[in-house]
Formats: sequence, structure tokens, C-alpha cells
Amino acid sequence: MYAEERQQEILRRAREVGRVDVVRLAEDLQVTTETIRRDLTTLERAGVLRRVHGGAIPVERLGFEPELAARDEVMTAEKERIAKAALAELPEDGSIIIDAGTTTGRLVRVLPADRELTVVVNSPPLATVLATRPNLHVIMLGGRVRGRTLATVDDWALQPLTHLHVDVAFMATNGCSVSAGLTTPDPAEAAIKRAMIKAAERSVLLADHTKFAGTHLARFATLAEIDVLITDTGVTPDHAARLAAAGPEVIRA
Repeated sequence: MYAEERQQEILRRAREVGRVDVVRLAEDLQVTTETIRRDLTTLERAGVLRRVHGGAIPVERLGFEPELAARDEVMTAEKERIAKAALAELPEDGSIIIDAGTTTGRLVRVLPADRELTVVVNSPPLATVLATRPNLHVIMLGGRVRGRTLATVDDWALQPLTHLHVDVAFMATNGCSVSAGLTTPDPAEAAIKRAMIKAAERSVLLADHTKFAGTHLARFATLAEIDVLITDTGVTPDHAARLAAAGPEVIRA
């Protein structure tokens, strides 16, 4: 069993019974307790489990979604590599959407200074960074700002997207799998993400390997709707091949 498959099984059990135990998981899955603890750490970083003494609890039981600052502190090297690889997907000029998120936030920081682009964002922090760049024209989508993700949502963000057509949408996700597609905990954010993909000629998903460990409440796209998926080498070649078979070109940065 691959690590990703084992982690999916751990998450499935946690959601089914409300809690998982390290020792029991090690016995059932025929691995060491150290391996299970590493899996639980990966799942916690992905924001789908919360570690407790001797095991873990699914975040749904806690009403918990990791805040932006907490997510920005994990997988930093992987996110940097993904963001730099995403530069190859930029148009020479034209327009792009950059979704709210920590990996997409890394992309904002490395955008080239010698290319004029119109950039549409739904994140006030990202808009603030982008607005200082003289080569960029920034459009900020309005709406309600979600405190946990600092993303704008609801009608004031949705309506402008129905009138836009951009070259590339750089998307973030909380979860990704072949069967469930791209998912996020909040239906309002899912609606914005869905509209962003619809407004773009091409969609590029930026997702580190922890995002493939679980699924969330609201689906906003299938993998077939994504043109390019950029992840890191924590995704095995076999897993990358399964993802690619569902539609997108997969790049391991």
C-alpha cells in the first residue's frame, strides 16, 4: 500500500468512527507506529485531522478549518518550488486569475517584473502585494471576506467573474482526488473557485502533496476540468500517473 493510499484509509476510518488510534492502525495496516505518526502529521498539515493523545480526530468533529497563517507555515519549500514551476504557465501578456491560498501566494511573490499582466484576485492580502507592482493591473473581487482564509466570497465576488475571460486561472484547493475531484470545506469559496475556472481559458492547479490526503465538503471541479496540475515530489510517480489519467498534465516540481 502506497503512503497516499494508507493516508486515505486512515482518513476514511477517522471520519467513519470519529477517531483513530495509532497502535490499532499500525496493527491493521501492518506498519510501524512511527509510520502511522508520520501519516497523522501529514494529514494534520493537510488540515483534515487534528492530532490528539494516542491518535487523531477528523476536523469535521471539531468544526475546525486551519487559518491562513497556520497553513502558510507548512510545506514552505514545496510551495516555493510549485510557484516557480507555475511561472512557465504565465501568458506573455494578457490576464490571469490568482485564487486565494498559501501556494498561490508564493506565486504572487515571484511574478516577473518584465511582463505586463492584468491580475484578478479574491484575496485582500494578495491584492495589497500585487498593487505595488508597476507592471501589473490589479482587479480585486469584492464581497464578504472569510476570516479563516481571507478570501472574498458571495455575490459581489461572483457577479464580476461572469463578465470576465482570462487566459489562465491559477487555482488552490484543500483536497484533490481522482474520485472526488477538487474540494474545499466552504461552499461559498467553492462557488467562487468554480466561477474562476469557468472564466479562464486554461486552469492550473497548484497543490502540494498533502492536498491529496483527503476530501472536503464542497466540490468545485473535476480533474478533467484542470489543464495542468503542479505538485511536488511527495506525490509518487504512480500516483501522478493516476492523476494524469483523469485529465490534467501533471508536473512534479
